[in-house]
Amino acid sequence: MIRIYRKNKETLEQLNNIDKDCWINLVNPQKEELEELSKSLNIPHDFLTDPLDPDERSRIETDEGSTLIILRVPQFQGTDAEISFVTLPVGIIIKDDSLITLYPRENEIIEDFIKGKVKSFSTSNKNRFILQIFLRTAIIYLKHLKEINKRTNGIEKELHKSMKNEELIKLLNMEKSLVYFTTSLRSNEIMMERLLKIKILKMKPDDIDFLEDAIVENKQAIEMANIYSNILSGMMDAFASVISNNLNVVMKYLTAITIILMLPTLVASFYGMNVNLPLEKSPYAFLFTIGISLILSITGVIIFIKRKWF
Repeated sequence: MIRIYRKNKETLEQLNNIDKDCWINLVNPQKEELEELSKSLNIPHDFLTDPLDPDERSRIETDEGSTLIILRVPQFQGTDAEISFVTLPVGIIIKDDSLITLYPRENEIIEDFIKGKVKSFSTSNKNRFILQIFLRTAIIYLKHLKEINKRTNGIEKELHKSMKNEELIKLLNMEKSLVYFTTSLRSNEIMMERLLKIKILKMKPDDIDFLEDAIVENKQAIEMANIYSNILSGMMDAFASVISNNLNVVMKYLTAITIILMLPTLVASFYGMNVNLPLEKSPYAFLFTIGISLILSITGVIIFIKRKWF
């Protein structure tokens, strides 16, 4: 799907055709749309197809007067997904008076610009627009990292009383998300630092400061992801032992109960034999048997309580 925008003062209007200082946004475009755009703007075809590969790394590339910047952005897949947080590439292409963004699935960063959550951007100032995308990406990473930490704390509370592996699998999926985040953030950092050095974009001093702010925010997200990842790794090891210990406690209780129940069964088995037994002709034989069973059972319970097996 192709949509064309242009920011006039404070209003983002949608255009029908490509015009000067426009922003072309493509979400999971069709092959025909890519070919048409490549011919009309003279953009290398691989510049339009590479960002649609979910595994494409962050990088900068120039060819035939076009500049391609690929940025890895966070993607929330929903609470029902096996791995709720992943990363996907966003391609940013600069060609003459047009700026193109394309990506395989809708993402929060670009949608924030379209919905007006980012007020101070302009489609005519392409360099600042790109830097704002960088900064917004780092902010969304930090937002999702806090959400991951919040969910991890919720799973931790469930693990205290759990005997199943379900919560550990949830933690493992959270750790996978942190690995995705860390890897993508580092590749974004390398890309932005390279952009700062090679100066492909003609940036003013204010733009350079803005880019440095985006790099700082990105570094903060990397540090936070590393901290959460280390905490999560230690937590998984600890709670694997907790689950095993919880299971051992339950088995101890069941074993103790089995022993207590075995004592009356043992007495009743003896008095069920077809041999001569004490008091077998007494009218109180049944009460005698029940009494011995109760005494043995109570004695066993007292012993287990003193040894803290109950």
